[in-house]
Amino acid sequence: MSKSSTYDKTNVYDRAGLDHRIGYGTTPAVIVVDLQRGFTDPACPLGGELSSVVDRTNDVLAAAHDTDVPVVLTRIVTNHPNAADLGTWVEKIPTLEVLSAGSEWIEIDDRLDVGDDDHVLDKRQASAFHETELDSMLSAWGVDTVVVTGCTTSGCVRATAVDGCSHGFRVIVPEEGVGDRASEPHEANLFDIQAKYGDVRPVAEVREFIAGCRP
Repeated sequence: MSKSSTYDKTNVYDRAGLDHRIGYGTTPAVIVVDLQRGFTDPACPLGGELSSVVDRTNDVLAAAHDTDVPVVLTRIVTNHPNAADLGTWVEKIPTLEVLSAGSEWIEIDDRLDVGDDDHVLDKRQASAFHETELDSMLSAWGVDTVVVTGCTTSGCVRATAVDGCSHGFRVIVPEEGVGDRASEPHEANLFDIQAKYGDVRPVAEVREFIAGCRP
């Protein structure tokens, strides 16, 4: 992680052998987590100011499109009148009901440079892997590295990073390409992802890696 983090390694982390670099593989895919209007438009109860995250994600997308690296954009969508398909999650966060099929809040932020071949994946839970086709697609593409951008760092980004590691992928999180509603959970979860589940790296470095994956 960059020196901007307010969380520092402690002796207990060193003793536990945490914070090792896993490094990049050879065949990446980019997963853009939930940069839909419901989260990027402050007019929505769930939304926040994530303009810089959108901009830095576009940097990553430009490199992916130039090299034909596959891109998956996720969004949370409920198809049930009372969001029953979100399970108990909607009981914890009742405002998730606004992410109903057909509403403006499920639309991918139009500031994102979405490519014609990019795949939009609808999900019902925090992780992009939970009961979706994501793992099957990544396996079919021969992917060994997932680059995870989007929001929120403490929620769906973290859940996707944890599950990505659990599914055997190298997880890379571009530090400036993820965001949250507050700095404290953002920094804490970047720290924890770096310690346990993947590598948190600068966007510029991630772009360079993707640029080197030309077919």
